[in-house]
Amino acid sequence: MAAPKPVPLELDAGNIWLANCSLRPDVAHEAWAMGGLAPVHSTQWLVSEVQLGAALRAVQRIPHRKAGPLLIDARFDSAWWLAPLDTAGQLADVRHATVLPSGWPLHCPPTTRAVGSRVWLHAPDGSGHLMAPALLAAALGPGGGPRLPAEAFGCP
Repeated sequence: MAAPKPVPLELDAGNIWLANCSLRPDVAHEAWAMGGLAPVHSTQWLVSEVQLGAALRAVQRIPHRKAGPLLIDARFDSAWWLAPLDTAGQLADVRHATVLPSGWPLHCPPTTRAVGSRVWLHAPDGSGHLMAPALLAAALGPGGGPRLPAEAFGCP
């Protein structure tokens, strides 16, 4: 079986920043060059996991210029926001969000293209800008949760 051919990778500021957040930036660049996902352990930020539908609804409530990095995967029906390390407490009570433990490996595509069904909806831009937890909590809504239609309660 032939070895996979390297995929040209645009080394933009977002890719450089994301690779530098990994334990081994060289491994991240190699994985991306081979067309794969790079394991980036959350040691410089927290990962807040949200069901994809809830994340897509929330994104509509967040001004684009204030949106932090958001990785989505339609096949796994999941989305992951990158948030500051010191904000776990602010996200702990957000119904739709699960704050993953520090050091969690998030398998990331490069910021410039999708890998399989995983793509950055809001890619890191290299500045270190992360999702503000108060803004994320507000966008997901108080108590969050899917709303049942009135018919579910026997209402017309």
